[in-house]
Amino acid sequence: MHIEKVIKPAFSVIGKEGSTKDGAGFIQNLWNEANSRFGEIAHLAKTDEAGFPVGVWGAMTDFSHSFKPWENGFSEGKYLAGAEVYFDAIAPEGWTKWTIPGFVYLKAENEENLFPNMLSYLSENGFVLQGAVHDFTDVKTGKNYMFFPIERME
Repeated sequence: MHIEKVIKPAFSVIGKEGSTKDGAGFIQNLWNEANSRFGEIAHLAKTDEAGFPVGVWGAMTDFSHSFKPWENGFSEGKYLAGAEVYFDAIAPEGWTKWTIPGFVYLKAENEENLFPNMLSYLSENGFVLQGAVHDFTDVKTGKNYMFFPIERME
């Protein structure tokens, strides 16, 4: 398991929002909807110098939208399937915009059992989750990562 420390200032994501209250498979349903309607927000997506979106996020938060970890043993919370956008972007009708506070993260490439393995790693190394964990896809490489917040930036 390769772990990288990343400092990520506050950023915004526009996507499709749902929660664990929506039932089994809700995350895949959000991604299906977001992907099928991406053209509606493509012009808002933050891009790099080559024109690639800088990131596709499965952002998470607790039910209060405080960007705390999911509740009840990480089994209940909200999820936003979308793309990183500029701060001044306005979500079109039917879409939701979150602005996620800045954090120092431990970033790890997604692999089997990554979440429980990282929770063990955090505990064994004296880290405490300071916010909700996020899924991230690097559009250029197609690789999927999880971002584990270990320090909130003010």
